[in-house]
Amino acid sequence: MKFKFHFLLLAAGSLGFSGCDKPAGAPAEPGAEANVVPSADQVDGVEPAKDSAKKPNILFLITDDQFKHHMNWMPEGKQDNGKPRNFTPNTDRLAESATIFDRMYVTSPVCTPSRFAALTGMYPSRSKAQSFLDRQKELGGQASVEWNTFITEGMPTLPKMLQKAGYRTGIVGKNHVVEVKGMKKPEWLAKADDPEMLAILKDNYAKQMEAIHEAGFDYGASLYYDNPDFIGVKALASHNLDWIAKGALDFLDEEDDRPFFLYCAVTIPHGPGEPERSYKADPRITAVGMLKEPLDVLPARDTLEPRLKEAGVPAKWGRPNLLWLDDMVGALVDKLEASGELENTIIVYFNDHGQQAKGTIYEGGVHSEGFIRREGGFPVGPRTDALVSNLDFAPTLVELAGASSGEADFDGASIMPVLNGEKEQVHDALFFELGFVRGVIQGEWKYIALRYPEPVANMSVEKRQRVLDRFNENQTRRGRPVYTEDPAAPFSHVQSIPGGGDAEHMSIGKYPSFHDADQLYHLASDPTEQKNLAADPAHAAKLAELQQVLREHLEGMPGTFGDLKPAN
Repeated sequence: MKFKFHFLLLAAGSLGFSGCDKPAGAPAEPGAEANVVPSADQVDGVEPAKDSAKKPNILFLITDDQFKHHMNWMPEGKQDNGKPRNFTPNTDRLAESATIFDRMYVTSPVCTPSRFAALTGMYPSRSKAQSFLDRQKELGGQASVEWNTFITEGMPTLPKMLQKAGYRTGIVGKNHVVEVKGMKKPEWLAKADDPEMLAILKDNYAKQMEAIHEAGFDYGASLYYDNPDFIGVKALASHNLDWIAKGALDFLDEEDDRPFFLYCAVTIPHGPGEPERSYKADPRITAVGMLKEPLDVLPARDTLEPRLKEAGVPAKWGRPNLLWLDDMVGALVDKLEASGELENTIIVYFNDHGQQAKGTIYEGGVHSEGFIRREGGFPVGPRTDALVSNLDFAPTLVELAGASSGEADFDGASIMPVLNGEKEQVHDALFFELGFVRGVIQGEWKYIALRYPEPVANMSVEKRQRVLDRFNENQTRRGRPVYTEDPAAPFSHVQSIPGGGDAEHMSIGKYPSFHDADQLYHLASDPTEQKNLAADPAHAAKLAELQQVLREHLEGMPGTFGDLKPAN
């Protein structure tokens, strides 16, 4: 008997579109963009593998800004009495039969570079996006990984590699990683039915479909270019997880004997988190306009709070959104089970980065969460403390699919030796890059280097004021807080905004040595990185050792980095 294996990766942020006022999957109007783009056997001269029916399907699910205490399968997800903090029965059942990664890391802890690493297996600083290259030039040659490391045309990607191995590939939900050129900016205060605004969104969506096709996806649906707040229209700046689920379920419903890869990226729990803009929002709202009728693909939203109450879980602190997400997980699992394929499905669940210190490479930012699940489990068992990076997803899935990486030169490594119980580790060290910081973990030690390039370190007071005013104006427009009006406030680790940007601002006060150029932490005794040992003579040798490890790593990376990688 031959079995078809399936991989399910759940990811926060997904896409789906079939016209501004039609439910995802409805027949397209004449001239409207279709969800399905040409398959691999129709483009680029690619011939699908003849034995593709034997290959595993892959579904990738990534959540957005999820806290550890949102996950019952993490220690933080348990109350003092051992009971779960959340009501997420579908996800909990998956985790119970999964291998959980206790030392799961991301190389860059903000949305775009995290997704870049997962879909390419390469460090985000290898991006060729013009915005990233322009920023490097602006900083005198020092690369700055921010929300600018996009996948660009011609770049090798995981879905392209799988296409060449005979896969059909799809993406739903949050994009925020594939570069889309030529998009126009709609009017922020336009009404939800404004024809001019809707025409702009439809044209932007068509451009986005072209871009995701070039990046290796045959199918796209329910697509958010960015978070709901950043699609450009206040009236549509609300989550619609039902819309994303519809796009994913339609993909799974397609009659196609080829194996599949589905990248399913949800937009929650990322803000806006208030009920009126998430589970209590108008259910017709989508990223491209209003549906004629709400979708009926998940349990009714008005049952979320009653079900939480019945389970004894407070319907606050984002818990309804987590149950909403769990309902989507359940819908996907039910679909696979109904088709008889669940037992042959591998499910990977991954949070895009840590949320306790987003916008930094402290543990609260780079230590993420994830698990991988298949029927019968993996030899390594229910948990592993092996170092695992989001750079490892692409090479691992390529190996599991029996595909070829082709011209790609992965920075990550397949973790199959760990999952198979053959090795305890596949990494001697992990490296991190973000904005003006670089770092390395080796054993129980972590080194962080902060180097502001000259254009940032010596920014004039006048420019600081202009930057701060522009940032504060945008915060006010979006209903976000103004953190400081002092142009002399210190910068953060990732943006040259006095006082820090919105994503990273809350981290600044948590770390006593936040602005120290060199930081050394013994994670075993100081997991929250409160005691910088870099100036302690007793640890001078360890500091020098890790600085040298980082120097050697930086030699193979783009751009300069202060004294650790000076300009030639």
